Amino acid sequence: MRQVSDNTSKKFIRKIVVIMASLLFVLVAYGVLGSTTVSLATSVQDTDVTNKASFSTDVIYQIVTDRFYDGDKTNNPTGNVFNTSDLTKYHGGDWKGIIDKIEDGYLTGLGVTALWISSPVKNITVIDGSNNNASYHGYWGKDFFQTNAAFGSLSDFQELISVAHAHGIKIVIDFVPNHTSTGVYGEDGALYRDGSLVSTYSNDSQGIFNHEKEWSDFGTAENQIYHSIYGLSDLNQQNSTVDKYMKDSADMWIGLGVDGIRVDAVKHMSYGWLKNWLASIYSREGVFTFGEWYYGGITNDAESSNFTNTSGMSLLDFRFANALRNALGSKTGTMVDLSSVVSGTSTDFDEVNDQVTFMDSHDMSRFMTVSGNNARAVENAYVIMLTSRGVPNIYYGSEQYMTGSADPYNRGDMTSFSTASTAYQAISKIAPLRKSNPALAYGTTVERWVNNDVYIYERQFGNSVVLTAVNRSSDTGYDITGLYTNLPAGNYNDVMQGLLGGNNITVAGNKAVTAFQLAAGESAVWEYTAPGASAPIIGNVDPNMGKAGNVITITGEGFGDSTGAVKFDTAAATVNLWSDTMIKVTVPSVAAGKYKIYVTTSSGTTSNAYDGYQVLTGVQVSVRFMVNNATTALGTNVYLVGNCYELGNWNAAKAIGPIYNSTATIGLYPTWFMDVNVPAGTNIEYKFIKKDGSGNITWESGSNHTFKTPATGTATVSVNWQ
Repeated sequence: MRQVSDNTSKKFIRKIVVIMASLLFVLVAYGVLGSTTVSLATSVQDTDVTNKASFSTDVIYQIVTDRFYDGDKTNNPTGNVFNTSDLTKYHGGDWKGIIDKIEDGYLTGLGVTALWISSPVKNITVIDGSNNNASYHGYWGKDFFQTNAAFGSLSDFQELISVAHAHGIKIVIDFVPNHTSTGVYGEDGALYRDGSLVSTYSNDSQGIFNHEKEWSDFGTAENQIYHSIYGLSDLNQQNSTVDKYMKDSADMWIGLGVDGIRVDAVKHMSYGWLKNWLASIYSREGVFTFGEWYYGGITNDAESSNFTNTSGMSLLDFRFANALRNALGSKTGTMVDLSSVVSGTSTDFDEVNDQVTFMDSHDMSRFMTVSGNNARAVENAYVIMLTSRGVPNIYYGSEQYMTGSADPYNRGDMTSFSTASTAYQAISKIAPLRKSNPALAYGTTVERWVNNDVYIYERQFGNSVVLTAVNRSSDTGYDITGLYTNLPAGNYNDVMQGLLGGNNITVAGNKAVTAFQLAAGESAVWEYTAPGASAPIIGNVDPNMGKAGNVITITGEGFGDSTGAVKFDTAAATVNLWSDTMIKVTVPSVAAGKYKIYVTTSSGTTSNAYDGYQVLTGVQVSVRFMVNNATTALGTNVYLVGNCYELGNWNAAKAIGPIYNSTATIGLYPTWFMDVNVPAGTNIEYKFIKKDGSGNITWESGSNHTFKTPATGTATVSVNWQ
C-alpha cells in the first residue's frame, strides 16, 4: 500500500524534475541558452521522448487500462458495472496501476517506449441494456472533457504523463470521435461537454447525431460512414457543434501532454471531416496519429492505402498483421506470403515506416490461441514484428502468453508480471535496437532467403544494417547457404544471445554468409550500427501534411551538429531546431501541393529527397457539397472538382469522388453529396462532373458554382446539376 506522505513527496519531486527538464529542453532547443550568437543546434535526438511527431524509434505497448493493474482500489466503480469474474464488467485497472508498473521496472525493462492506453474520457456509468456490458473498454464516451473516474482523476492522468516522460515513455490515448454509447439502451447516447448536456440521441433538436439505421450492414461507403455501427449513437461531425467539440477535446488532451493519438473507427467517418480535424491538430502540434481501418486480407486494399497516403494519418497495419498471424499463428499462410506483403506494402504505402504493426489486439483472438498455444510461435512472431518496417505495437500480456478468443476473452486481466518469460526476455533484447540502430527505424527491407518456413530479411539505413532469420517449422531445420548480406565482413553474435536458438554468423569480404543451419523453431537477429553517417539521409517527415506555418519534424541521420538548411523544392524553410538526427522546421509560405524536402548540412552536402510532403491551402473546414437532379446511367458516377488544391485545381483526374447518393436522411439518388475539406474563409469555384466506366467525362454546363467557405465550423452548399 502507498504511504501518503511518500507518494505526495515523490509526486512533487517528479513534477519538479519534469518541469525543469522541459524548460531546459525549450531553452536549449530554441537557442535561448548558449553563446550570444543564437544557435539552433542541440543535442536532442530523434530517439528523445520529446519527439512527439515520429514514433519510428519507438516500441508501443497497448494497454486495456481496466485489465492491466489495479493501483488504486478507491476509484473502482460500485454496483453492477463492477465484477472481476465477469469479462464484460469493470475489473479495477487504472492509471495508478500503470504508474506502478513503470516505476517497478516492468515496462522499462521490457524495452517499450510508448504506451497506448484506453480512451481516458468519461464513459457511461450504467450497464448497456443491449448487451449487458459495462464501458470498461472506454469506447462509449459521454464527456470528452472529463476523465473516466474508474481510471482516475485529471491529476492522476497528469501524474501518468509526468512519470512516463521521466522514464522515457510516451503516452498515446485512444480517441473515439465517431460515436458515443448505444442509443436507447444505456444513457441514450448522451453527449456532455465538461458536465453540460449537449444532446441525447432520441431528443436531438440540434442534429448532433446521424439518424440513419441503427445497425450498419457495411454494404456501401456511405452506409459505413453515416449509419450506426453496432447500435452506437453515430455523431454527425458535419455539425459545427460536433466539429468544434472534437477539435477542442483533442486540443485539451494534447495540452495535457499526450504524445500520440490512436483514432478509433476511421473507416466510419468522412474523409473530408477527418482531414480537416487532423489539419487542426497539426496546426497546434505534430503529435503522432494513427487510425483503425479494419481489413481482413493480405492483398492491397486500395481504399485504406489511399487513406493513409493522402489523409496525413498513419494506420494500424492490418495487412501485415494478417500475414504474420497466417504464417506463424494459424499457419494458413506461408513465409513467402509474409515476404510478399512486406514487399507489396513498401510500394503501396508512401510512408511504410510510419504504419503501426501488430500481431495481437483487443479486437482479435490472442496470437497464443490462434497458434494452438505454441509459445515458440509467439516468440518468433515478436522477433519479426520488432525488426520489421513500421512502428511495432505489443498487446499487453502477450509477452506472458495470455490466451483468449475474440472480445471479451482477448481482454482478460494481466496474468503475470514475470520478467523471466522467454517472450519478455526476447522483446527486452530486441526492442532497444529501435533506438540504437536506425536501420529498424527508417530502413528499407530486402528479402535475403525465403521458403515456406524460413524468412530471412535485411533492413538497412545508410551503413547501418539489421539481418533477421526466423524458421517457423516445429520439426524441420534448414541449411542456409547462398546467403548474402550488407553487414560488413566479420563475426556477429545473435542479439538475443541464443535465447531462441540463434547462431552466431561470419560474413566474408564478398558479403557472403558462411553456411549455417537454422534449426526448427529457431530465430536470430544480427546487427551493425554504423558509427556515423558520411552524408545526410532523411528517414521520415512527420506529420507528412500541414499548412504553411506548421512546425514539422525531419528525422534521419548525418545532418551534422551545426545548423544547415532545409528546402521544400526550392523554397527555404525556417529552422527551429537542429541536431544530427532530428530537425524541426516551419513549413514555408508556398502554394498548396506536394513537395520534395531536402536537407543540406552546414558543410554543403545535400540529402536524398523526401518525396510527397503535402501542403494544404490554409486552415481547413469541412463543407458538404450537394448536387440535385444529377441523373446517370448504370456505371456512371458523379465527382467534384474546383479551383483549389483540395478540389483538384480543375484537374478531372484529381476530382473528389465518386461521391455518395444513398442515405435516407442526407441524400438519395439523383441527389449526390460528399463532405470535403477545403480552405477556410475562401471564395471557391467548383463544378460536378460525371465519369463513366470507360473514363469518359461529362462536365456541367454553364458558369462555375461559387461559394465562400466558412471561417470556422462546417457548412453545406446545395446546387442543381446544370
